[in-house]
Amino acid sequence: MDPSLTSRLATLAGQISTVVVGKRPQIEDCIACLLAGGHLLIEDVPGVGKTTLAHTLAVSLGLDFRRVQFTADLLPSDLLGVSVFERAQDRFVFHPGPVFAQVLLADEINRAGPKTQSALLEAMEEQQVSVENETRPLPRPFFVIATQNPSDQLGTYPLPESQLDRFLMRITLGYPDRASERALLAGRDRRETVRALRPVMTPAELEAAQRAVLEVHAGEALLDYLQALVAATRSGRWFAEGLSPRAGIAVLRAARARALLAGRGYVAPDDVQAILPQTIAHRLVPAAGAGRGSVEQVRAMVEATPVP
Repeated sequence: MDPSLTSRLATLAGQISTVVVGKRPQIEDCIACLLAGGHLLIEDVPGVGKTTLAHTLAVSLGLDFRRVQFTADLLPSDLLGVSVFERAQDRFVFHPGPVFAQVLLADEINRAGPKTQSALLEAMEEQQVSVENETRPLPRPFFVIATQNPSDQLGTYPLPESQLDRFLMRITLGYPDRASERALLAGRDRRETVRALRPVMTPAELEAAQRAVLEVHAGEALLDYLQALVAATRSGRWFAEGLSPRAGIAVLRAARARALLAGRGYVAPDDVQAILPQTIAHRLVPAAGAGRGSVEQVRAMVEATPVP
């Protein structure tokens, strides 16, 4: 394991923590999600720092950042782009939409209609978009951070299972503790703080870190443990339907990224346990009559599954 890479990642998390105060575990989840090549869904009430986290991450990595406010009247072309006839050139010219960014913040994604939500599916899975019978590649790296309001709020459209499955992780930020909130009240405006930041890693260094994730070793015993957890989701005891093979692969990628953040070249069971609720809870529906939320069900399942 390259010590300099571990140091740079720690510096990255530390810089983001100076802006998003008191949320180090969630910041590390966000970085791990990016390192694993996934996309992040943040579900929380307005005003707890979701947009600030996305913007700070992009600035700290020197990445092109775009924010799109999802609303009921947002069209797929508003997101992907559209061809406009240019009289001077006597032809149609494609004008890229905000999806052509390295970090895309899809703010309040569940306030847009299903058609616009689905416009992100190809971009998130294939890192390309098909517009007007032409496929266009997206920038690398490409990272979507979507925010979602609680589903009981007015004017929201539930994300379909296919859309939820495109997100590697779902996290919540929650309200800050008393000390962190006092620091926010007494400190500078967060927007000014973000504007004053400088990148601590380059896009090339980030891509190297993403490649390093693939080299993190996962032993046979660890794979046995992961398979046992996946099998437990399919047993019918905890959830109505179990995880797909693609979800199992996603968990392993996230665990490898978590191990890299910790400065290790191998995945430990602790890494799987640490990221499991964030990576699978949004993919699962509790079994009928369970009476608890998906995250609590995942934790109960982990406790009941022996560690090799």
